[in-house]
Amino acid sequence: MSVSNKSHRGTIFIEDARIESMEIHAEDQFIIRLYSPKCAKKALPGSFAHIQCDNEILMRRPLSIMRVNAEDGWIEILFKIVGDGLKALSKKKIGDILSSIGPIGNGFLPNEKRPKTLLIGGGVGIPPVIFLAEILKNDRQWDPLVIMGSEIPFPFNITKRAQSISWLEKDINGTMPLLEAWQLPVILCSLSDINGSFRGYVTGIADRYLGTLDQSELDRTEIFSCGPMPMLEAVANLAKKYNIPCQVSLEEYMACAVGGCAGCTVPIKTKQGIAMKRVCVDGPVFEAANVF
Repeated sequence: MSVSNKSHRGTIFIEDARIESMEIHAEDQFIIRLYSPKCAKKALPGSFAHIQCDNEILMRRPLSIMRVNAEDGWIEILFKIVGDGLKALSKKKIGDILSSIGPIGNGFLPNEKRPKTLLIGGGVGIPPVIFLAEILKNDRQWDPLVIMGSEIPFPFNITKRAQSISWLEKDINGTMPLLEAWQLPVILCSLSDINGSFRGYVTGIADRYLGTLDQSELDRTEIFSCGPMPMLEAVANLAKKYNIPCQVSLEEYMACAVGGCAGCTVPIKTKQGIAMKRVCVDGPVFEAANVF
């Protein structure tokens, strides 16, 4: 496989990934586990796999990686049916083989000087946030808060959060069971009256949280976010309001996903001025201030 950016050689692999499990959730959402050991060993929070959903559909689909287990060799991906490719993927069976290229892209890079990490995921932008949360929970130097937003049912059975959040109403207590098991604080947001959720945008509750921090705490805070572009722009504006750094993982249509076609380029601010960068291999994670 030829990749135009030489720095990615030896870190992106083509392999036959075997479906190990598939969970079906409301509103055509699926969590699929793939045995993909080479990808699992190198994946980072924010990276993705480029998957051929069916032998009859040549165009691959870029799908964010939600979890990995390098020891057991599996990755997990959350997707929602949009178009024929992902519809075909949803009909696959356990044991089926999918051609996969991955892991692709640069991931989130937490700064040890800013251990208070605010993780914000919206819709299908939730997977990289879960991936990063799992990395951070393994080292107690980090102090993460996870905020997730969705206008359709979340792809998990909401449970009640055991730990209280002092500045939050007590009925806003829904959480993801997996992150609850990791003892990470989670706040769910929606405009769709989902039980236990804050009624509003993720930035509304994030603004409230940041407003509870004093300057010394803000100086140790960083935001990481993935979701629709309007949401990311709102998150970037919030980071600017509080003068804290923010990394965003962009979602963009892709063809080759390995830097060759340049079909996913976006304008990014650099020291030399505005430059067109490829979301696939130059990103998908960028500094928010350089995007918006």
